[in-house]
Amino acid sequence: MPHDATASPSDASAMPPFAADSDTNEETTTTTAEREQVRMQQLLVDQRAAFAITPMPSAEVRRSWLAALRDALKHHEAALIAAISADFGHRSAHETRLAEMVPSFEGIRHARSHLKGWMKPSKRHVSAAFQPASARVVYQPLGVVGIIVPWNYPLYLALGPLITALSAGNRVMIKMSEFTPATAAALRTMLADAFDEIQVAVVTGEADVAAAFSALPFDHLLFTGSTAVGKHVMRAAAENLTPVTLELGGKSPVIMSRELMADETQRREAASRLAFGKGMNAGQTCVAPDYVLCADDQVDDLVHALGDSFKRFYPHFAETADYSCIINQRQYDRLCEALNDALAKGATVIPLVAGPGWDDPALVEKRLMPPMALLNVTDDMRVMQDEIFGPLLPIVGLPAIENASAEAMKSKLLEGSADELAAAMAYVNARPRPLALYYFGYDKAQQQRVTEGTHAGGMCLNDTLLHVAQDDMPFGGIGPSGMGHYHGKEGFLTLSKAKGVFAKGRLNGAKLMYPPYADGVAGRAIHGLIRRLLMR
Repeated sequence: MPHDATASPSDASAMPPFAADSDTNEETTTTTAEREQVRMQQLLVDQRAAFAITPMPSAEVRRSWLAALRDALKHHEAALIAAISADFGHRSAHETRLAEMVPSFEGIRHARSHLKGWMKPSKRHVSAAFQPASARVVYQPLGVVGIIVPWNYPLYLALGPLITALSAGNRVMIKMSEFTPATAAALRTMLADAFDEIQVAVVTGEADVAAAFSALPFDHLLFTGSTAVGKHVMRAAAENLTPVTLELGGKSPVIMSRELMADETQRREAASRLAFGKGMNAGQTCVAPDYVLCADDQVDDLVHALGDSFKRFYPHFAETADYSCIINQRQYDRLCEALNDALAKGATVIPLVAGPGWDDPALVEKRLMPPMALLNVTDDMRVMQDEIFGPLLPIVGLPAIENASAEAMKSKLLEGSADELAAAMAYVNARPRPLALYYFGYDKAQQQRVTEGTHAGGMCLNDTLLHVAQDDMPFGGIGPSGMGHYHGKEGFLTLSKAKGVFAKGRLNGAKLMYPPYADGVAGRAIHGLIRRLLMR
């Protein structure tokens, strides 16, 4: 998700040097942090002891855990929605239901429906050399799983991994972000209705608590947050050889095909889908569209279509209840600094909603930043270097290949490119691999080119964001955008130990291979047969 200390959009529970600003008395904070660190160490001991008593919960037990989580989520829906809105300054209740509640319920439903199949041991082939025998893979729980949650979707990014961990039969400790204290308290209350703390526990605290949490000897640690903080987490986990799943982020690109952009109906529909993905949570989403690659002569058409879509979504932007505030002043200031940096270096800002400008005092006071397109962007601007994590949308114009000058053909955008799509793909591939990539265009051959010719954690064709909500697909990054997967079966496998079991009966054909080797006629014959049949 985020990228560095000074511009850390979605640091989960940030670690040094990512300490949160706080007005709390230092002595009180230290005492509270120390108590929480002692508490979480004891929680780990208690959860390990409980796991040792029941190391292989049945499918029925795991399904009951998921049912308890579902019922608690239903019961606490209103409190959780109110808490999230309080942490953000305002977030639409409808948006929280769509982006956090619905995928959580869907994840529970999917896991309960498929759990028995996931748990079923898989039979494996045994070579003729080792017959008679059987082989199978048994999927065992790992033990205690740690989950570090970011602030941008504090409910779903806690419950999604939790659903996966419970499905795999584990016990869980969850570290919530210090930037969402109301949600952390509401989640702790909700989970206490469903589980004892030796099954699922919530830990809170500032950056020092997060650092101590990541250093605990978990059986697996799942972190959602920035690449920079992810390195700290991985380094701390390495001291215990704790395996990690890192869900990070990056600059998720959008590629617009020339053919789609030339069709007004398709262009308007694509703009609506793109605007929805960027507008959700005011762009504070790890897989939000970060920048757009579009043919240079079609940029104006795209900006116009995006403006129409955003104005339709938020017709009275300054008064709308459907748009989220920026989470806190630190993140709002970061976005303003990135925007001013782009302006100072020659970018053009195009408002995409009607109403007062982005620097209007009333909007600034509420940390309400309207969606804006940025044109004439260059690589030396922050918005083209760092993950934006907000409602700014740079649009990079690609010169038409057939009309490009010799100088343009030598540029980074077009060098060696056969067509605009090749240029767009080269642009993406020259940068760190993102968490998501979006391609808008209906030509199947072009879709295949983009799918096979680029790397990203996940991908949508003709939409944004929604691949994350598909429970039957893995979700995870690649390279600097993360490692490992969760969701669905792949998540179950991530948080299980696939243990190979080789079994033999009373008859032992392998004894023919025992020493002394090639002793006598029979021994030489047997080893000659082994060479002819098994060493081909």
